[in-house]
Amino acid sequence: MLSYPGDGQSPLTAITAPGSEYFTLSLSAGSLTYTFNESNGTSLSFNRLDYSIFYIQGTFACTGGVASCDPGTVGQTPGATESGPVNGTFALAPTIQTVISAGSYGGFTSIAPATWIEIYGQNLATTTADWTGGFQGNNAPTTVGGTTVTVGGESLFIDYVSPGQVNGQVPSDVAAGPQQVIVTNAAGTSPPFTITVNPTEPGLLAPPGSFVISGTQYAVALFSDGFYDLPPGLVSEIASRRAVPGDTIMLYGIGFGPVSDGTSAGVIDQNLNQLDAALDIAIGGVSATIQYAGLTPQVVGLYQFNVVVPDIPANDKTPLTFTLNGTPGTQTMFLFIGN
Repeated sequence: MLSYPGDGQSPLTAITAPGSEYFTLSLSAGSLTYTFNESNGTSLSFNRLDYSIFYIQGTFACTGGVASCDPGTVGQTPGATESGPVNGTFALAPTIQTVISAGSYGGFTSIAPATWIEIYGQNLATTTADWTGGFQGNNAPTTVGGTTVTVGGESLFIDYVSPGQVNGQVPSDVAAGPQQVIVTNAAGTSPPFTITVNPTEPGLLAPPGSFVISGTQYAVALFSDGFYDLPPGLVSEIASRRAVPGDTIMLYGIGFGPVSDGTSAGVIDQNLNQLDAALDIAIGGVSATIQYAGLTPQVVGLYQFNVVVPDIPANDKTPLTFTLNGTPGTQTMFLFIGN
């Protein structure tokens, strides 16, 4: 908002590119004293503002929390530019652009109670930080770096914040249906972003970057000795071997729903438990024996599935599928199976 108390056409003009956080003020004549306000009259606060003063003609005097900027001082002449920080704080309110379930587990546009989500946008935090040091006993924090988030009015358990991204675990008691996601920090509160919450939104760990090999998406499968199900030497820094029939591999997931001991979101799991929902995992089209299906002990909100590879032919592109309560998962994933 520009105001001009004088008579006639205002000598002030402002230029702001669409979608930009930057703007230019131009003064055709006279002197300029500037105050930034919201259009509704409330004062803006400034976390950081880089400014530039460009002298086109004449002699202007600048007052405020900056060094003298008269042309001719400190070696300046008309046409010179002075840049630097403005005293105070400039903080644009957060804006959410999209919300998905964790990208390495499918990156779905719907979420579920107790699942992990990623929030993308602008000004989501005034710093970059994670939850290190923020736990209260076994309970994960709901505030990191001054940022808080609500999903359906319930506090998100926050793992990581940055200006462009916030990661966290949805609370267990968020109701199904359309729910609002709201981010709050020192700069203000975001407009609500509406996301659909389903009772479950299951996804297995299959990172879209490091586990896409020759255009094929592979799931992360681990052996108990820490080796990965990958061809030996395929990734030099990873110990690996192909799984063979009879091997037990560990798969990991999010969004699979409640477990038998009632462990809720935001809590470091202490015990072995059992997934409440009926789970079937097939490798190469053959249902596999599931030795364990529950939360991973000593971790927050991560499901672990210990699965025995069935008697199937060797194939470096063996399909991995699952159903939860009879509903097929939507990911397309593969495993390396040897003999």
